[in-house]
Amino acid sequence: MSSSTAEAARRLPVVILLSGSGSNFAAIAAAAGHGALPIELRAAVSDRPAAYGLVRARALGIPAQAVPVTGHADRAAHNVALAACIDAYRPELVVCAGYMRIFSAAFVEHYADRMLNIHPSLLPEYRGLNTHQRALEAGARWHGCSVHFVTEELDGGPLVAQAPVPVLPGDTVETLSARVHRAEHRLYPTVIGWYATGRLRSTAGVVTLDGEPLSTPVRLENLHAEA
Repeated sequence: MSSSTAEAARRLPVVILLSGSGSNFAAIAAAAGHGALPIELRAAVSDRPAAYGLVRARALGIPAQAVPVTGHADRAAHNVALAACIDAYRPELVVCAGYMRIFSAAFVEHYADRMLNIHPSLLPEYRGLNTHQRALEAGARWHGCSVHFVTEELDGGPLVAQAPVPVLPGDTVETLSARVHRAEHRLYPTVIGWYATGRLRSTAGVVTLDGEPLSTPVRLENLHAEA
């Protein structure tokens, strides 16, 4: 096998962090299972032992572990244990998919330039929680989701890509959330695929796509549409 063929056949080792139902995990796993995403899902890790995302992982034969916050003195101590769990699987990319805890500075530094997060808004709008409710209350015409590299700044790392989603008349938190989720489930595997194939890189916080500095996030349209 030639080196170029070997590189094309290589699957990037990935660990996914989640706290809830794991719908983004399921979308990523499906893309990998269909051969559309050249990654090896080595583990799903959660802060919540009862997270349904862990059930999804085990059903697919993917190792699933919980590192609960209880039993640790503080965030830093918990993050040390979390990093030890992750590193046992030797990932080259850590993917936050609905992981609902803030990381310590040391944890972020340990995974600098190789940890992605997806956030349900068009960042920098609506950082933090309750983004759908806040968009509706603000009368926004557009909402969406963003993928970014993780830094110490909450939802403030370098942006990679965004998927705009229209806010429709009569939308509720539930209907808008469902539309944003459809976009997330397409956007995230796409961006992970860019990283897995070497197209996307971050070096000391400078993001490049296809070798060119990424000054503004890539906008991918109509990802919210029904499949």
